[in-house]
Amino acid sequence: MPRKKLTEEEKAAKKAEKEAKKNVKEKSKEEIEEAKKKIEERRKELEKKIKSEKVVLPKEEEKEIKEEEIKEEIKEQKVPTQLENFVRCGIHLGTKIITPMMRQFVYRRRADGLAVLNTNLIEKKLNDAIKLLVEFKPEETIVVCKRDAGWKAVKLFSELTGIRAFTKKYPAGIITNIKLPNFFEPELVIVVDPWLDKNALNDAIKINKRIIALCDTNNIVQKYDALIPANNKSNKSLGLIFWTFAKEYMKAKGINKKLPDLEEFVGERLEPAVVIKALKKKEEEVKEGKERIDALMADKGEKKQEKKPEVEAVYGV
Repeated sequence: MPRKKLTEEEKAAKKAEKEAKKNVKEKSKEEIEEAKKKIEERRKELEKKIKSEKVVLPKEEEKEIKEEEIKEEIKEQKVPTQLENFVRCGIHLGTKIITPMMRQFVYRRRADGLAVLNTNLIEKKLNDAIKLLVEFKPEETIVVCKRDAGWKAVKLFSELTGIRAFTKKYPAGIITNIKLPNFFEPELVIVVDPWLDKNALNDAIKINKRIIALCDTNNIVQKYDALIPANNKSNKSLGLIFWTFAKEYMKAKGINKKLPDLEEFVGERLEPAVVIKALKKKEEEVKEGKERIDALMADKGEKKQEKKPEVEAVYGV
C-alpha cells in the first residue's frame, strides 16, 4: 500500500511537536541542575552556621549532661565527712596498752588487741581544743613534736599560721630560763606526745601555761587544759589533726592563704571515702560469717576456747 504523502501543514505540525518535546526536556534538566545547586548552597550555609554558632546536636548534648553528672558525683565523693576522715586516717586506732586515764575514751578492743577510741569523743575533744587554740595569737603559741611522723604536718601548720614549731629537738629551758638569749614566754603549748615531748610539757606546767595534749591510749598526762584522744604515732592521724587546726585557725584569724589538701599534710595518698565504706561493709560481712560459724560450732559442742583478756597496764609509754 503506497505511503500517504504529508502535506506541508502536517510536516510543519510534526516539526513543531518535536521541537516542543526537546524544549521540555532541556528545561527540566536545567531546573534539576538549578535545584541541585540551591541544595548544595543551603548545605554549605548550614555547615557554616553550625561551626560559627557551635550548635549542639541532641546526642552531643546528652553526652555533655552525662559528663556533668559524673563530675558532680566525683566532686561529692571528694568531700568526705569528718567521721569518714577519721576512718581514712586511722585517728581512732590506739595501742594494745590502755592507761587508767585514757580508759574513758576507749570504745572497744579489736580482735588483735588494739584499742579503738570513741570517734564521738575524739570529735568533741578536737573541737574543744580548737576553741582554746583560736583564743591566742600566733606569737603566743608553740607546737612541740619530737615524733618524726608529725614533722611534715607541724611544719605546714607553722608556715600557714605563723605559730612557732619545734620539731626533732626542743631546746631545754627556752620558755623557763630568762638568761637564755633565745628565751621567750608563750601562753599556749601544744604537745604531740606527752611522753616524747615531756620536757616541753614539764616546762609549761612549771610556768603555769595553757596546754593542749594529743594523747594515745598508752599516755599519761598530769595537767592539761585540752586533751585530744587520738592516734599520735601515725602521719595520717597527725596530718588530719593539724590540717583541721590550720583550717579553723586561719578561718578564725582571717588569714588569707590557700589551705593545702589533706593529703599534703598527711604526706601520702589517702583511700577515697567510697572505698573505705566498701571495706567496712566487707569487714562487717566477714564478722557476721564468723559469728554464724561460732554459733554452729557451739551447737555441736565444739566451741572454741576463749582467749584470756590481756592485763591492762597501769602505766605505758
